[in-house]
Amino acid sequence: MSLTVRRIGLLSFCVLMCFTALIVSGCTKEKKTEYPQVTSEPTTKQPEVPIVWPYTGLEAPSATDITKRPVSIKIENSNPARPQKGLNSADVVYETIAEGGITRFNCIFQSNVPAEVGPVRSARLSDIYIVPQYNTMLFFSGANKQVLARIKEVGINNMSQNKAASLYHRVSFKAAPHNLYLKTKHINKVAESHGYSLTTDNRALSFEKIASQETSSAATKIKIPFSYYAKIEWDFDANTNTYTRINSGEVHKDASTGEQVRAKNVVVMWAKYTQQNKKDAHGSVTYDITLAGEGKAAVFKNGARINGTWKAEKNQPPRFYDEAGQEVKLNPGNTWFEVPPKDIAIKTSGSTK
Repeated sequence: MSLTVRRIGLLSFCVLMCFTALIVSGCTKEKKTEYPQVTSEPTTKQPEVPIVWPYTGLEAPSATDITKRPVSIKIENSNPARPQKGLNSADVVYETIAEGGITRFNCIFQSNVPAEVGPVRSARLSDIYIVPQYNTMLFFSGANKQVLARIKEVGINNMSQNKAASLYHRVSFKAAPHNLYLKTKHINKVAESHGYSLTTDNRALSFEKIASQETSSAATKIKIPFSYYAKIEWDFDANTNTYTRINSGEVHKDASTGEQVRAKNVVVMWAKYTQQNKKDAHGSVTYDITLAGEGKAAVFKNGARINGTWKAEKNQPPRFYDEAGQEVKLNPGNTWFEVPPKDIAIKTSGSTK
């Protein structure tokens, strides 16, 4: 065999061996394991916290709605004034003695402002406490010099008949002075013309959706004898879980709907009444009613009475505590605050406490 042939044979063998090595290498090459790519950590979706109205605890349409400024309207409660318009639309109502044993209301509207409210009457010193606590504008028909001076001193946004005359009108179906009513359609426009803010901050009453276990006693009937002229009763309606109002023996109705006045919560706040030197046109005395600080309270909800205390700051609505010092929260819905003098004894379910 020639040298050339042997070289060709050796070269062919080398080529074959290299080719074989490549095949073996390809077959034995470690296969990579592919894992799914993680782009972010898995998260658990948190339930949305509902937006609620500050003074009812009921769900509101949006976060913007709950910032709109509440309005506070003084409504009369003498015999010629009833039935009044707008009581069932109020988020909160305060009832206090004006003079002569007759009571008067401070009605606070935010979640539902009716088109017309009344009869509107004059402001009292109790409003000096209530209005700043809820950051409202105050609508009223007038006041004595002492009250007007305090309204100015405290910095309350005055939307009285004298300041916002275009919003008020007198109706023909009632005799004066019980016939002054407030139209609410343009209150924001008039308020802006006075430079008043149309928004509020985050102050609120305290609500709970599930009934707590405070020490309580059954209370299906509440009797509050403000005076000979104002004997107030509230009867519990288990079907609606509300209290229905009777004013001096008569069913108290809202003239806007013809329905009986109702409240989800009734809170009695005993307060200090200080007689003033000022008297009304009939010679009856007026009072300064202290609604800041603290005092005795009874909270009525779910057909039960919870005894305890109320505490309130100058710029915050009141809070309520049971006899063990635990906070008592209100049922979502409207609330009536009944404010008798400290020496008035109320009756519930036939027992005096």
